[in-house]
Amino acid sequence: MATTYLSKTLSTATSNGIIGTFSFWVKLCGIRTDGNDYMLFSSYADGNNRMHIKIDGSNTLDINSRIGGAVHLSKITNRKFRDTSAWYSIIVAIDTSQGTAADRCKVYINGVQETSFATDTNPSQNQKIHALENSKVHYWGSYGGAPTNSAYALDGLMSHINFIDGTQAAPTVFGSTDSVTGEWKISTSPSVTYGNNGYFILKDGNSVTDQSGNSNNFTVGNGTLTNTEDCPSNVFATLN
Repeated sequence: MATTYLSKTLSTATSNGIIGTFSFWVKLCGIRTDGNDYMLFSSYADGNNRMHIKIDGSNTLDINSRIGGAVHLSKITNRKFRDTSAWYSIIVAIDTSQGTAADRCKVYINGVQETSFATDTNPSQNQKIHALENSKVHYWGSYGGAPTNSAYALDGLMSHINFIDGTQAAPTVFGSTDSVTGEWKISTSPSVTYGNNGYFILKDGNSVTDQSGNSNNFTVGNGTLTNTEDCPSNVFATLN
C-alpha cells in the first residue's frame, strides 16, 4: 500500500466500546529491517488515546490500546511474521465483558488461536477499547498520528477487511480449514451482523465501498489503491 492509506470516521458504536472483531488478510512484500513498524490498523485521537495492530520492527504482531495514557491492552507475539510468499489471516476478537481475562482479547492467525505472547496484558472487565468507542477514526495501512509517514507505511497487500461492531466473532465466520490440505481458506462472504459501525471493504479488488450494508465507505488518502490479481483465494508465487 506504500504510503497510501484508508480512513473513515465512524459514529455511535453498538458495543459502547467493549465488544468488536477485526478480521483481515495481509501479504507482506518485504521484511522490516530498519526497526520501524508496518502499521496494519490504527485508531488515533492523540498520543494518550489510540489503538494499533501492527507488525513491529522485530517482525512480531503487536496489538495495543490505551485511553488517558494508560495501556489497557497489549499483546506482542513470540511468533515472527517473515513469510513474504503467503497471505496471513489475522483476527483480533475483543469482548471485555468476559469473566475470564484471557477471553477478553483473542488473536487468531490462519484460524488458530495464538497463545504464545512475549507481552500479554489483557483488559480489565468491561474496560473500553479506544477503537471500539463512539466517533473514532479507523485507519488501515497507516498510523493515525502521522498517516503519510513512510516509517509506518505497510509494504504489502491487504484484502477482505472486516470490522464487526458488537460481536466477538469466531474464526470460522471468516474461513475454514481444508479437510485435505489442512490449509486455512477464506470465506469471501461471511454471515455476520455488522452492528452500527461495522464494515467490509477490499472485498473485490481495491473497492473501499462498504459491502456490509452500512454504507461505511472509506476514503483513500495519499495516492491511489492498486488492484492486484494476487489475493487470499488466488495466491501468486513471489520471488524471494
